[in-house]
Amino acid sequence: MSDEHEPDPVEVEITEAIDLHVFAPRDIPAVVEGYLEAARERGFREVRLIHGKGKGFQRGRVREILEACPFVTDYFDAPPARGFWGATVARLSPPVDTDEDEGQEGSES
Repeated sequence: MSDEHEPDPVEVEITEAIDLHVFAPRDIPAVVEGYLEAARERGFREVRLIHGKGKGFQRGRVREILEACPFVTDYFDAPPARGFWGATVARLSPPVDTDEDEGQEGSES
């Protein structure tokens, strides 16, 4: 019955940055994981996660997720013009193209 009170999922446009202020704190891990996957699939190699300055709690949560993500190659505080320590920049590895890999294996004969 608790599902009756859950809001409908909202689709978020995938851009080079996501502002996490608009999400409930309990949703942040799922939002960040989903955003990173979608951004990588769309070809982004660098994204910015805006978590705010505050006491650093959300920043810590975001960085724990980035640390555990297998395709995040690096992350760091955003430069001053892009949010400084109120935002984290993450670099993503490109997705593996399985179709391309299969085609290359057969072409070496």
